Amino acid sequence: MVETKKPVLAMGTAKGLTVAHINHNPVTQLQAKYKELETGFKDWLAKQSLPVEAAVVTATSSVQGAAIGGLMGTFTSDLSALQPPAPPGGAVSPQAMASLQQAQALSGGPLIQARNFAVMTGVNAGISCVMKRLRGKEDVQSSMVAAFGSGAAFTLVSGMGGPNLAANVVSSGVLFALMQGGLYKLGEKFSKPPAEDVLYSKTRSMLSSLGLHNYEKNFKSGLLTDTTLPLLTDSALRDVKIPPGPRLLILDHIQREVELNKGKGGRRT
Repeated sequence: MVETKKPVLAMGTAKGLTVAHINHNPVTQLQAKYKELETGFKDWLAKQSLPVEAAVVTATSSVQGAAIGGLMGTFTSDLSALQPPAPPGGAVSPQAMASLQQAQALSGGPLIQARNFAVMTGVNAGISCVMKRLRGKEDVQSSMVAAFGSGAAFTLVSGMGGPNLAANVVSSGVLFALMQGGLYKLGEKFSKPPAEDVLYSKTRSMLSSLGLHNYEKNFKSGLLTDTTLPLLTDSALRDVKIPPGPRLLILDHIQREVELNKGKGGRRT
């Protein structure tokens, strides 16, 4: 009598191979190695002096900016070919020459764009690094100062200054600073959790532990915030339309919780 192989064993072996394959996934290992190197580099950089840290941050950001600018320049190089050449001699007015230089700065080839973006991103990162070290924090003021410097530097190296170089440098810096400040405040607004969620953090944790997270909206509709948890009664939970079973679980949990039950002698009805 021939014994047939059990498919369960085969499936188990296949599962084992799959798990082993996942554990030795080269992409996962590469990501973990990169994260380890990045953390080590940041730890090393934080121990350096301010000039060293600023120089390293500026250099690395400039390289990244140059790569981005070079990539963008490959798409804008065709636009520069469409621009009419400058007339020979001195027949070009200063205003026309400034407009031509601005167009060349915005639609130049890979090398021009790599230079412009390298200066812009490098100066921004370097000033941000210095401001963070000096002020001990990273806020909208530091971000705007860094943006002003990067905008001014971009105008200088790109040739967009025109005949009124000083005025255009300042105006470009102010424009960059205002844009950066607006983006910073906008990101700050969307990254912060709503104030209402902060008021219900303990309530959310309690309901999740009891498997009753669906009733969080009931607590919010009755304004039963974290501060009201020690004061909850059966009638209060009934008023926000929580069924009897969940009410018993919630009140029992509050009665057992030492942190939430300070000064409360027993369950209220």
